[in-house]
Amino acid sequence: MLNIALPKGRLGRIVYKQFEQAGFPCPGILEDNRTLVFEYPPAKVRYFWAKPSDVATYVSRGSADIGVAGKDILLEYEPAVYELLDLGIGACRMAVAAPTGFLDDGSRPLRVATKFANIAAGYYASRRRDIDIIRLNGSIEIAPLLGLSDVIVDIVETGKTLKENRLEVIDTLLPISARLIANQAAFQFKYLQIQKIVQQLSLQKKEEHL
Repeated sequence: MLNIALPKGRLGRIVYKQFEQAGFPCPGILEDNRTLVFEYPPAKVRYFWAKPSDVATYVSRGSADIGVAGKDILLEYEPAVYELLDLGIGACRMAVAAPTGFLDDGSRPLRVATKFANIAAGYYASRRRDIDIIRLNGSIEIAPLLGLSDVIVDIVETGKTLKENRLEVIDTLLPISARLIANQAAFQFKYLQIQKIVQQLSLQKKEEHL
């Protein structure tokens, strides 16, 4: 069996359809129920749904042979996995946002609210800017409004939430999208199965851009 970790939610359903088209179907996985693990012996696959931020952990620890995780998670936590393919879905960007009209005069450490502390630290270190990182896990947009931080570092899709909270993007760190990852040992022992998926997904991606 090839064990595959998929992120829960809309993204995971899109990813599963790609795996299905690649020749690894699993009937019943998209049914509306609370089951988390599905297997289909004829295709030699076992899928399971996981919280998006946990997929890389399941893969790095060997509970899953392959999985799909956002580039943000891979950069923030640096799990011991192989990154095999940029699926080109779930596209967004990691950005710095601040209240409209904000000006950083450099007179003191910049207060940065984020749940991506390592990414933010690396970015500002490259700019030689002293910062004070404030770790938050939700509702990061309100931090500048309440005076908790000067700026935020977060994932931005449409920018609608920022605009509604009187914030604007002042810099973009990097593009984010879903990546196919593999456990390092499984990549050696199940190479042919994994490589077939990589080749089929790559082919689908090329056809979509024609």
